[in-house]
Amino acid sequence: MRRAGCTARALAALLPIGLSLPASAADWPTRPVRVIVAFSPGSTPDLTARLVTPALSEAFGQPFVVDNRSGASGNIGADAVAKAKPDGYTLLVATNGPIAVNQALFDPMPYDPARDLAPVSLLVRAPQIFVVNPSLPIASFAALIDYAKAHPGALSYGSVGSGSASHLAMEELKFRAGLDMVHVPYRGFPPAVTDLLGGQIQLMCAIAASVMPQIEDGKLRGLAITTALHSPIAPDLPSVGELGYPELESYAWIGLMAPSGTPPALIRRLNEATAAALRQPTLRDNLEHQGYEVIGDRPDAFAGFIHDETARWTAVIKRTGIKLEQ
Repeated sequence: MRRAGCTARALAALLPIGLSLPASAADWPTRPVRVIVAFSPGSTPDLTARLVTPALSEAFGQPFVVDNRSGASGNIGADAVAKAKPDGYTLLVATNGPIAVNQALFDPMPYDPARDLAPVSLLVRAPQIFVVNPSLPIASFAALIDYAKAHPGALSYGSVGSGSASHLAMEELKFRAGLDMVHVPYRGFPPAVTDLLGGQIQLMCAIAASVMPQIEDGKLRGLAITTALHSPIAPDLPSVGELGYPELESYAWIGLMAPSGTPPALIRRLNEATAAALRQPTLRDNLEHQGYEVIGDRPDAFAGFIHDETARWTAVIKRTGIKLEQ
């Protein structure tokens, strides 16, 4: 009997991948899939999720329903997914913060991103723009540095949350230029830009697509974009590389993840469907029109990207002495 059992297992291992899928992975999904967005409605992760999920709903024949769970710089939503059953019915759309940064800021963390979450695909990334309220006498990046040095502690800058790309880029600027500015974290982009437009805060580093309309309308003043080279996204603005601050090159990114333990076959199906969705001309054009670079990579590539981002921003946090603000 033992020999027969071993033979059966050996034969099963030789079956084609498609024939060896667990029934749950092969049949999935048979009901709606919840896609938790770790930030508020109207935020860039939310908007991206609402563009991508209809294509996934069409691909799999079941609704992919967006569920916003904001708070704690994205940790609340990410923790909900980290603790969810790994059956493919709970997914996460998240950014730099809860995946690659917050573990260096929060102690303790309610989850371990590397242990508790499985990468599916990096969806998009986008450079950021340093912007100021036009009421300030600041017309260039150099003028910002001069003004901040002449008025230590007088400028307040907003971010979409502690540990976000917008926060870290500003802290890196403070460190590199020796500036004293006050951080005001918000729960997502909409309230931050509202206060920036209203003058409650004076500047911000925000995803390019989110502030380009206000820059073009003269409601905000753009100073520099966080790319190494001149960018067609903001052709009238210099890049941080051109200005002599290559360390400020940074991107805000948005990825799709699942709870660890989700069957690899299911992760593969999700990845392939996501990549196919991002290749659709209408969806791709829509995302690119908003200033995103569309990625849609494989899970192992996304895992490597997360590893590199984690190492980079952990070093920045330690070097700059960033403190958690809630």
